[in-house]
Amino acid sequence: ARFEFRWEDQFNLSLDPDKAREFHDQTLPQEGAKTAHFCSMCGPHFCSMKISEDVRQYARENGYQHDDEALRAGMEEKAREFVEAGSEIYSHQEKE
Repeated sequence: ARFEFRWEDQFNLSLDPDKAREFHDQTLPQEGAKTAHFCSMCGPHFCSMKISEDVRQYARENGYQHDDEALRAGMEEKAREFVEAGSEIYSHQEKE
């Protein structure tokens, strides 16, 4: 249930489903967030479960048979992007 972001199943598996829903709703008050595919702990950009699902989707879409092939290809792609962007860890953005 957790990996698939089936929130209702997760709440129902808890010791106190009503309290679990209440805590969840406090941290993600907007209605759309209640069905989101991430939680409030890490958010959408750092969610390990979301990242794992993205890797699997990338593998399916690009014809990779195994996650490790997709990871290797993705790392090579990101390495090229990093070099093309100047190989700087911290980028400078102009203020508007």
